[in-house]
Amino acid sequence: MNAQILSEETRERDKIARLSRSLHERGLTAGSSGNISVRLSGGEGWLLTPTNSCLGELDPARLSRLDWQGRLLAGDPPSKEAFLHRSMYEARPKAGAIVHLHSTHAAAVSCLAGLDPADCIPPLTPYFVMKIGRLPLVPYHRPGDRALGEVIRGLADRHGAVLLANHGPVVSGSDLQGAIYAAEELEETARIFLLLRGAPVNRLTTAQIEELMKPQT
Repeated sequence: MNAQILSEETRERDKIARLSRSLHERGLTAGSSGNISVRLSGGEGWLLTPTNSCLGELDPARLSRLDWQGRLLAGDPPSKEAFLHRSMYEARPKAGAIVHLHSTHAAAVSCLAGLDPADCIPPLTPYFVMKIGRLPLVPYHRPGDRALGEVIRGLADRHGAVLLANHGPVVSGSDLQGAIYAAEELEETARIFLLLRGAPVNRLTTAQIEELMKPQT
């Protein structure tokens, strides 16, 4: 591996540890829940938080590095949900990072009955639409069930984020900062959604959503 790639990997390891600690300190993940990954450039594989690790206490040097067949190349054993990340990367070749959290409000929404499985959080704010778009609800699977990877692969080519029923969100981004911003926006919108339950709500209209999706000039 050349020096440039080594330098990039070191930077990404430090960034994962730093931003993961911020998520943990702000209550967006608890205990050993959640996992985060980053794609390395040049086809050099990807980094993933290790199994049973606390996102608030990561050692950058011990992060798992895997190849695209899922084999561990360096670091501690990876999260048991590595297949979930790999499936989304395969369906979204431009995704540079993936954040999977058990954040309180998004996890709470994932437990509600009667959600629209194709769009489980309504378009309440322009920021949610721009960062998340339509959010499909993935049917419940036992944690670690590899069948979940195939379900996500079938959705991720059209959706940058999904909500796992009775579990939590999986959010991709062009880089780690972008994926975290999107995950934070999803959590905030889930909180708003729960606060508004039972109240009359003005959703964004189709025309308003289409306007948001137009390239900025």
